Amino acid sequence: MKSPGAYLKSPNAYIWFAGTVLLLALPFYLDRFWLQAGLFAMAAAIGAIGINLLTGATGQLSMGHAFFLAVGAYSYCILAGDSGEENGHRLIGLGLPTWLAAVLAVLVAGAAGGLFSPIAGRLRGAYLGIATLALIFIGQHVLFNAHDLTGGFNGRAVPPLSLFGIDFDDSETVIAAVPFQSAEKLWYVALLALIGCGLFARGVLRGRPGRAMNAIRDHRIAAGVMGVPVARYRAAVFVLSSMYAGLAGVLIALVFQRTVPEYFGVILSLEFLAMIVIGGLGTVAGAVVGAAFVSLLPQLLTHYSDTLPLVSAPGTGGVSPGEASRYLYGVAVVAVVLFLPGGLTRLITSREK
Repeated sequence: MKSPGAYLKSPNAYIWFAGTVLLLALPFYLDRFWLQAGLFAMAAAIGAIGINLLTGATGQLSMGHAFFLAVGAYSYCILAGDSGEENGHRLIGLGLPTWLAAVLAVLVAGAAGGLFSPIAGRLRGAYLGIATLALIFIGQHVLFNAHDLTGGFNGRAVPPLSLFGIDFDDSETVIAAVPFQSAEKLWYVALLALIGCGLFARGVLRGRPGRAMNAIRDHRIAAGVMGVPVARYRAAVFVLSSMYAGLAGVLIALVFQRTVPEYFGVILSLEFLAMIVIGGLGTVAGAVVGAAFVSLLPQLLTHYSDTLPLVSAPGTGGVSPGEASRYLYGVAVVAVVLFLPGGLTRLITSREK
């Protein structure tokens, strides 16, 4: 283990310091498009860390991650929103303080994972994948038909976050002669959440729970013989992964400013699996790198669709940016599986060695 002095002299310390300063300064220089793209990437990274704990570290395949994102997003809207009429539907809202609603929404997502955890503790592999896939279909049915809670097909508006007297909406707050609106304000909330979630997950993976999770992934029977409570660990990690997904759902809802049922479908779950495969299974850095790749690619293709060959703007025919991005990270998944099993982060670690 490196001493603090040795760590401070290493290049990694300067890289992390420079990266932190850069991320803190970006809201002062980037326009709204790039800030929203970064916010989506950070929210996706939190969700990817959660599923990497479950699939990458513990070896439990989950196809229902989007369900728990939806639970977090809609729970926040219901808990923080007010009752009223919207799009011809009478919506139910509890009107709680938004910061409290965000915390409770994450706990609700964890509770939903807890209800499913007895199944997650006993199933593995494709069987768990099929079982969690059923959550997507159940969730989609509820989201489209529980109009009083979800608003149906049109979704419902997302109440802006309010914390420490600061409203994270589009009202301008001038800081250093720069007008801060919702994207600039939410940037620091998402960044703090990502750092906290990343450090916690890293601590879990490097500690005794992480070693037990890896033992379950590599050899379940041997782990049980060594005294690891396999079913209990699987269930606990499933709940933790659900809470990460719930927090990601809350952040995505705050950025979108509206929840739409169609977004939380099977494709979103597949995208999260692509994130951890491309970035690297079982590592926090892999989840972050993969999330940035998969979430930013369609937005970049959309932004530059006028200048890129073979890509046309949405609704104009040809290959849309969304379709092109899925082709590209589909190819990336195959390439990583065949030639770089450790994911993109392996390139970095191999250079350090």
